[in-house]
Amino acid sequence: MVKITFMGAGSTVFARNVLGDCMCTPALCDAEIALYDIDGDRLNDSYVILSAINKNVNEGRASIHTYLGVPNRKDALRDANFVVNAIQVGGYDPCTITDFEVPKKYGLNQTIADTLGIGGMMRALRTIPVLEDFARDMEEVCPDAYFLNYTNPMAMLTGYMQRYTKVKTIGLCHSVQTCSKTILTELGMEDKLEGRTELIAGINHMAWLLKLHDKDGHDLYPEIRRLADQKNREEKHKDMVRFEYIRHLGYYCTESSEHNAEYNPLFIKSKYPDMIEDYQIPLDEYPRRCIRQIEGWNQEKESILKDGAITHTRSLEYASYIMEAVVTNKPYKIGGNVLNHGLINNLPADACVEVPCLVDGSGITPCHVGALPTQLAAMNSSNISVQLLTIEAAKNRDRRTIYQAAMMDPHTAAELNIPDIIAMCDELIAAHGEYMKEY
Repeated sequence: MVKITFMGAGSTVFARNVLGDCMCTPALCDAEIALYDIDGDRLNDSYVILSAINKNVNEGRASIHTYLGVPNRKDALRDANFVVNAIQVGGYDPCTITDFEVPKKYGLNQTIADTLGIGGMMRALRTIPVLEDFARDMEEVCPDAYFLNYTNPMAMLTGYMQRYTKVKTIGLCHSVQTCSKTILTELGMEDKLEGRTELIAGINHMAWLLKLHDKDGHDLYPEIRRLADQKNREEKHKDMVRFEYIRHLGYYCTESSEHNAEYNPLFIKSKYPDMIEDYQIPLDEYPRRCIRQIEGWNQEKESILKDGAITHTRSLEYASYIMEAVVTNKPYKIGGNVLNHGLINNLPADACVEVPCLVDGSGITPCHVGALPTQLAAMNSSNISVQLLTIEAAKNRDRRTIYQAAMMDPHTAAELNIPDIIAMCDELIAAHGEYMKEY
């Protein structure tokens, strides 16, 4: 019997999607499911929801158990075949609020702050010590398990696990499988969706749609470039930043414009405040999104618990497909986050890159991509420098390296001078208190 352990099971909506997918998969539907969290109320919510799905769509074939708190963590992990990670250390309140409010005092605005920038760095620095504990436990009680990481900042957390632990780790994000569909739909090219082929590679949230062909093998990029340029000139819309990428860099990337607006020094600039409106950049988007999600979940939970009529259909999330491919030896292709080691020739070897991977009974095998177009490698490299420095700062518990990472961050360095960067880092570390006590 397959055992699936879900770390951060209080992320109820995501746990429902991933584990609901498993219950809809014949090779996984009778799995033992271990739900782990440090929040008892959220853990119980997930147990109730998943038990209802198990009953309604799976005839009760899965066995579901809950494990609360650090003393029970090893038991949750023991003999697991797959460990799904969806923790958020510090949550919305206080940590996400702090990651936005302190930088704003220094004139540094953000949109999402979970992947790069000072917010992404702080999230990594408080999460990596927790992952260290997970890794030690896994090396002891489930040394052959696959660790499927969904927690952001993806490249920093996954890269740490891959470089400094023995845990078999893959980083997963749903932006890869929706990328080409999004651009074709936004440009009114839905007739090209069926039978399309694509190549995507780069880094998480900034992987590039390098090739896109229709079912007959015709290159779709000439028309994409023409229509994207026309749309950005003629109307305002939510994806203007990525369309500017197409115009000036030649290619579309995987993650949304609100994310990518803060991964470079080009769009959020205090010297040019009109650009926020011009490019429809939603500053402080993630805190608003958190509030909406919390409110929406409370309403949804009440409805589910009232009548129990919850159901599920298999989603596009990679997790269940990876597990199925490993268990059945039926090959499946994903876009996964792995150590570079020559997969992309013009990015650092120790970078965590997002490339096509083949999954089967032998495990997860990344595919060689070659060199990215120089301008795309340059954009990726500006982010990778911050990622690698942050990983080193977390590993060594070194505040000086935290400063260096912040100095290298494209958006932060474009807005602040060195003394303000150091002062901001110090204030953030102090404000996070126990969550950053190692530093």
